[in-house]
This record gives sequence, C-alpha cells and structure tokens, in this order.
Amino acid sequence: MITVFGTGTGAALAPDPALSGAGLVVGGRRHLDLAEGLLSPGAERVVLGPLAPALDAVERYTEKGQDVVVLASGDPGFFGIVRALAERFGPSALDVRPGVSSVATAFARVGLPWDDAAVVSAHGRDLRTAIHVCRAHPKTAVLTGPGAGPAELGTELHHRGARRVLVVASRLGDPEHESVERVTPAEAAARDWGDAVSVVLCLDEERVLAPMGTLAGPGRPPARWALDESEFTHRDSMITKFEVRALALARLGPRPGDLVWDIGAGSGSVAVECARFGAATVAVEKTVDGVARIRENAAAHGVDVRVVHGAAPTVLSDLADPDAVFIGGGGRELTAIVTACARRTRRAVVVAVAAVDRVGAVRDTLVAAGFVCDGVLLQSSRLAPLPGGVSRYAAANPVFLVWGERPGAEGAASPLAWTSQNEGVVE
Repeated sequence: MITVFGTGTGAALAPDPALSGAGLVVGGRRHLDLAEGLLSPGAERVVLGPLAPALDAVERYTEKGQDVVVLASGDPGFFGIVRALAERFGPSALDVRPGVSSVATAFARVGLPWDDAAVVSAHGRDLRTAIHVCRAHPKTAVLTGPGAGPAELGTELHHRGARRVLVVASRLGDPEHESVERVTPAEAAARDWGDAVSVVLCLDEERVLAPMGTLAGPGRPPARWALDESEFTHRDSMITKFEVRALALARLGPRPGDLVWDIGAGSGSVAVECARFGAATVAVEKTVDGVARIRENAAAHGVDVRVVHGAAPTVLSDLADPDAVFIGGGGRELTAIVTACARRTRRAVVVAVAAVDRVGAVRDTLVAAGFVCDGVLLQSSRLAPLPGGVSRYAAANPVFLVWGERPGAEGAASPLAWTSQNEGVVE
C-alpha cells in the first residue's frame, strides 16, 4: 500500500501505523523533517526533487511487498502527486489522507468562497495561460513556480491593462511567517517575492461575489451562442450576423486559457461571444463610437473585453500574441492585417469578407503564411412575417468566411495548463 499524507498548510503529523511501518518514505526535505520522530529508523528516506526517480523508488518497494509513505503539502489530490501515483500504480494502490489545499486556505484568509473560482497552475508551464485565465475570470487562483510568480503575473496584467487586485499568500500555515498581502499588479511587479509564495489570487473585486451556482468552477458554458443581433447594441446593422458568427466561433474554438483578437470589432459581438466561452479577448476598433458600443455590449453580457482604440495593423504590435483571430473589417488594409495576424497567431485566423474581389487575396495570404486554408460562401434567408399570418424568406447579404489553421497547432502545445504536480509535492 502507498499511503499519501497531505500535510495541509502547516498542520502537524500525528503518529500513525502507516508512518512507523513504512519501508520507504518520500517527501520534500521539510516534510521528512516534520515526520522524523514518527518514522522507523530503518526506513529509507528519499528527498523529492525530480518525480521520475522517486516513482522508480516507490516501484522497487511495492514490488517487494513493502509499504510506502509519500508526504506532500496541501491536498495531494488537488494539482498534486496523487495523479502521478495513480497513473503509475493505479488508484486501488493508494490510501490518500488529504490536507487543506493552499488555494482553500488563501480564500479563507480573505473571507471569500471559492466554489466559483478558476484554478490554474503556472508551475513549470507557460505563464500566458494563467494570464489569460486571470483576465477572463473575476476570481482566479494561480499556483506559482520559478519564473511564474507574483512579479511576473503583475507585470503582464499591468501591461495589458487588467483591472485586478492580487492577493499574494506566502508561507501559509506558518504561525510566525505567514503573509497575505493585497497589491495592485503594478505593485506586485515591483517586488522581489522570493520563493515562499504559496498561491496568488487574482480578483476583480466588483465581481467576486457572484450568485451561488450548482456546479463548482468559473461558471457554466453558455447555454446559447451565435446570439441574435438584437442582443447587441450596433449601428445601422453593422454587426456580424448570427449565421456567420456561429461558423466563425466554431473555427476560432475559444476556450479558457486562450487569447482571441477581434479586429475591426464594430459592436464587439465576436469578442463578447468568445469571452462567454471563457477566453480572454481583445477588440480592436478604430471609431470612438464603436469603442463605446463594445464596452456597453461587454458590460451587458457580464464579460471582460479589453478594447483597443486604433487602426490595425498598426496597433497590433503592442498586443500579446493570440491563439486565434477574427477579422471582420479591414478595407484596403485587409491583406496587411491578415499578414500580421497570421504571423502572430498560434492556431487560427478567421476572416469575414463581403467583397468577392478580396477572397482570393485573403486565401493566398494565409496559404503563403503556411496555413491550411478553407472557406465557404454563406447565404441565408430568414423567415419574415407577411400580413395574414404567413411568412416569406428574406435573403441576407452573402458573406464569404475564409479561415486558415496552423498545421500541428493542436498537438504542439495544449492551451490549458490545469494539471501539475506542484501543489502536493514541493512548496
């Protein structure tokens, strides 16, 4: 049997037959020191660093029929070592004794519920995923790691103009040295936080107390998408029609951890819909009244859309690289915009074109950039009422939708970083 003890945040270990009878004890150095008086003098101790050698040692002992103890911080089943142990030895070989996770403790320290929080690990992973989750959700906990701590998180959030408060929790459970500080992203960026940070909470304090739901996590996926144009404020029907938006969303594939650009956003309907799926979004719009409409629509749908006032491709240089891009406007600069977006995006570019003359140029530009390209002409007719309780079909203007997908983008790197072995292994 492999017994996994979660030490929680500062909790002391109590005498237990599993501890005294283990032939092998694996854990961080402070965990081994914490348990020293409870272990058999003859038990082998393995200080946990790289995971593979520790798992090999566990396998050697289990093959000999000897019991093993693994000591972990927090709750080892929450972003912790239980995942690796279960994959290697099977769940039936594990006896897990969970402690309180650092995430639960941090939220308790600030008096907030966390059943609606997003939790993302930046330990050993690209920080960009955590940044986008923090921007898209009002309540996020980030498990930190080297090069992905409060300073780096604060730098990116401040640079991207995110209105957030960071709660930096360090040495949770240590009665003498525990620290829980509220700082702005700019203040976090200016500090050297050392290596004692347990977790960082990223909060939009105006939206941290959402109504209680029935499922844990940062809200359910939207029940509807490709919303009717009437659900957005727009000018003279200058909005991506819902038939076009439906296919565009399918090709963009917005999801938590993604960043999506909406270029020539107009009403911002595509940006708003992507944000409803949990993606961080940037809407680029060159008109002042358009900027105001986008902000109004984002507020009406309860999502956070960053609006950039300016003309593409000039303003794109200051934006973080996107996972997907929708281009709904561009005029004479369309080819230059598509070129700039194709160079920067990680996964896909989707372009809505009204003029047939521009379809070939868009397709050629995407193909030249190495994308696999496809497209359709969307022609739809909607039911419209006639006198006498009958209906007719009213034709909408045809729209060309052209898209390019970067080969191998899905397999190259998952956009999500929701699994890690840091919470329950070493802090």
